[in-house]
Amino acid sequence: MDHRPLGRSGLSIAPLVFGGNVFGWTADEAMSHRLLDAFVDGGFNAVDTADVYSAWVPGHAGGESESVIGRWLAARGRRDDVLILTKVAMWSAQPGLSAANIVAAAEGSLKRLQTDHIDLYQAHQDDPQTPQDETLEAFERLVKTGKVRAIGASNFPTDRLARSLAVSADRGLARYETIQPKFNLYDRDEVEGELAALAAREQLGVIPYYGLAAGFLTGKYRRAADLEGKARGRTVERYLNPRGLKILEALDAAARAVSATPAQVALAWIMAHPAVTAPIASATSVEQLTELMGAARLTLPAEVIENLSAAGAA
Repeated sequence: MDHRPLGRSGLSIAPLVFGGNVFGWTADEAMSHRLLDAFVDGGFNAVDTADVYSAWVPGHAGGESESVIGRWLAARGRRDDVLILTKVAMWSAQPGLSAANIVAAAEGSLKRLQTDHIDLYQAHQDDPQTPQDETLEAFERLVKTGKVRAIGASNFPTDRLARSLAVSADRGLARYETIQPKFNLYDRDEVEGELAALAAREQLGVIPYYGLAAGFLTGKYRRAADLEGKARGRTVERYLNPRGLKILEALDAAARAVSATPAQVALAWIMAHPAVTAPIASATSVEQLTELMGAARLTLPAEVIENLSAAGAA
């Protein structure tokens, strides 16, 4: 399988990243381990998580996803087969990007992940209250000690990301090699435009989340009644409008044209986008994951890509 570079970090990934937010939440530990086995056996190598996953679940405190991954790594001995991408700054127990918090949070993540290094350590959100040089100096120390191989950013405004890259260049500090924005056929404004231009100019990897719009782009949710009792019902509800349904119609047509499923087409469209390195997607069953992995082997004709892009245009 072709791998794509993560910025200028020297790291490379297969064109689909597993979103580990489900681990210990909508996928219990046994299922999570089965999913990780299937993902790596399928030729993929990047797993994305965060220290905050899944603090929003009643009875959870945060760190659950990292802990599930750590126990899988310890049980399987497959650390060299995967790149672990995790994040700091959004967990209320360890918020922000101060130097002290980054160092403490990294130690916590390393312990939960049962590893001696994080492949891509990402700032989960911008922290305007902390000077960028302080943040980047802390990341630089982690890179120099070998605890982190590369750093990335998530949910950063384009102007703040550009400024941080300038600080890194001026000070000779580790720089953000990747950006993780929201991006899919419906949500396109965070990537297309200024961010895409910055990523091309600075050779940044773009690893967007919400590739399936919380499941909406699978085509399973077409009426309000379809959302009843679903964990992500409120999130998906915002897509149930004329524009969203138009996108589903285009996905249905594309799926028929290429003999694939709407979810596979939705992810393949992102993979084919010139600004994107690899989308992040989650699954809660091996069958579901097998379907999603099929997107990486799907080539969409130019006409299909154009039709999908037109349907999703705001």
